[in-house]
Amino acid sequence: MLIGLLHTHSGLRYLVLLAAVIALAYALVGWLGKRRYDRGMRITGMAFAGLLHLQVVVGIVMLVAGWPLAGHVIAHLFAMIFAAVVAQLPVSVMKRREPEARTYAPHVVCTLISVALVWLGISWVGRGLLEASF
Repeated sequence: MLIGLLHTHSGLRYLVLLAAVIALAYALVGWLGKRRYDRGMRITGMAFAGLLHLQVVVGIVMLVAGWPLAGHVIAHLFAMIFAAVVAQLPVSVMKRREPEARTYAPHVVCTLISVALVWLGISWVGRGLLEASF
């Protein structure tokens, strides 16, 4: 079971990375092109945050299922939780703002911070962002 969870956790990171690239590109085009904030940004931001949340849940399930708990694993877990929180921030904040006050900038900043935290967390467990673990 742990091997299956490890493969799921390792494979899911590519979807998280793809969602991050799409969300960041969409936000940059909207921000630099001075476009009105639209539903597409909300959807791409939610997809990135949702996949990152799923990744955190799979990681926690791995720990509950018996994955060895070492210092670097704790650091990895907290980096990933923090990355998921940061990814969720612009989605939640923009949802509560008036439509004319919504901007792309928070998505750009928070996506970059989240990706940096993911990279940092992955490096703590001794893997590169694109390195296979199979």
